[in-house]
Amino acid sequence: MPPHSPQPEASAKHTAAGPRGARPLRILTYSSLYPNAAQANHGVFVENRLRHLLASGAVESRVVAPVPWFPLKAAMFGHYAALAQVPAAERRHGIEVSHPRYPVIPKLGMTLAPWLMYAWTRRHVAEILRSGYDFDLIDAHYFYPDGIAAVMLGRAIGKPVTITARGTDINLIPRYPLARRMILWAGRHAAAMIAVCQALKTEMTSIGLDGARIRVLRNGVDLSAFQPSDGAAARSDLGLKSPVLLSVGALIPRKGHDLVIQALPRIPGATLLIAGQGPEEARLRDLAARLELDARARFLGPVPHAELKTIYGAADVLVLASDREGWPNVLLEAMACGTPVAATDIWGNPEVVTEARAGRLIPTRTPEAIAETVRAILADPPARAATRAYAEGFDWQETTDGQIALFNEIMSRTQTR
Repeated sequence: MPPHSPQPEASAKHTAAGPRGARPLRILTYSSLYPNAAQANHGVFVENRLRHLLASGAVESRVVAPVPWFPLKAAMFGHYAALAQVPAAERRHGIEVSHPRYPVIPKLGMTLAPWLMYAWTRRHVAEILRSGYDFDLIDAHYFYPDGIAAVMLGRAIGKPVTITARGTDINLIPRYPLARRMILWAGRHAAAMIAVCQALKTEMTSIGLDGARIRVLRNGVDLSAFQPSDGAAARSDLGLKSPVLLSVGALIPRKGHDLVIQALPRIPGATLLIAGQGPEEARLRDLAARLELDARARFLGPVPHAELKTIYGAADVLVLASDREGWPNVLLEAMACGTPVAATDIWGNPEVVTEARAGRLIPTRTPEAIAETVRAILADPPARAATRAYAEGFDWQETTDGQIALFNEIMSRTQTR
C-alpha cells in the first residue's frame, strides 16, 4: 500500500474524555515490530491495528520503531543488509515513524537487549516530547525486549505504559530465567497488559503475570483489503489447477512449512504455494527436491501484504502448520478472501477456527494429520461466501473500541492520583 494512502474507515467515531478536553488521546507507539521501507511485511499486524485505531478519531500517535545497529561491514550480509537500509524516519499511511538505532552485542544480545533499547532510544523520545508532541501514554508491542524498554522509558519520563503480548514473547522467551524475571518486572510496572488471544493470557498468568490487569484484544482483519475473488481466474493467471494449497509465513522451523511439503505427496494432484522468505529456504527447497516435488511445490518469495489477496483467492485451502502462534492474521485474511483453512490445534488457533465454514483444526502436527485434514476440506469444502461471512465477524472495530476504553481507564486512574 502506498505510504500516503488514507486511514481505514471506522464504523463509529469516538471522543476521548477527561481533562484533555475534546482533543484526541496522544499515544507513543513503541515497537521494533513495525514495517519500514526496507521490510514492508515486518510487523504489519502492529501497523494494521494502529491504523484502525487512528481511524476512530479518538487517538493520535507517533511511532518509535527501534532498529538494531550493526557495523557497515556486517550490514553487507543477509538480514543485516536490510536493517542497514531502514531510514531514520519515514511517513507511512500518514503516520510519522522514526527508527532510532540501538546496538546488539553478540552472545550478550538477548540479556542486554532491553537495557540497550531503552538507553539508545531515551534521548530520541525526549526529543519527541521537546518537539511539542506531549503524549499521554506509551503503547508497546511485544514483551521482550520492547515492553521492558518501554516500561523503563515510562518510569523515566512519568508516562503510563501498556504492553501487548503477541506470541513468542510469552510462549518461548520466558523459558530463559533472566528474561522471565524481566518480563515479570515489566508486567508489574505496566499500567495494563494486552493479550491477542485467551490462550496467551492463560500462559501469561501461568508464568506469574497478573491476570486481573490483562485485557484480551484479538487481532482483526481488514475486510475491504481482503475480499473474495474469482478463484478459477486467479489460478489461471498463475498457471495453476485445483487443488491449490497455500502456506504463508517466514521460512523458519516453527512455521512448519517442511511438514506441509511432506504432506503434499499424500494429497493427490495438489500444488503447494509457499509465500515467505527466511533462513530455511535452502533446506525446504532441498526437501521438495528429495521428495521429487519440484513441480508441485512453488516458492513465491516474500509477497507484499497488499498482494496476498490474489494468492489467497487462488488457493483452495490455506495450511498453517506452526507449533506456536498468538493470533495468526493469515487465517483471518484467507477466510476474508473466502478460502478455508487447516491450522494446527495450538495456542490461539482454536479461538480463530471455531466452525466448519472457517475450516478445520489439524489434531496433531504431523504430515499425515495435515494431509488428512486438507483432504477432508477438499472433499467437502464450505461455500466461499460462507467462509467470508465467518470472517466478517472479526473486523477491527471490537479491538479498536477495547483499546480506546482501556486507554481512557488508564488516563482516568492517572489523573485522579
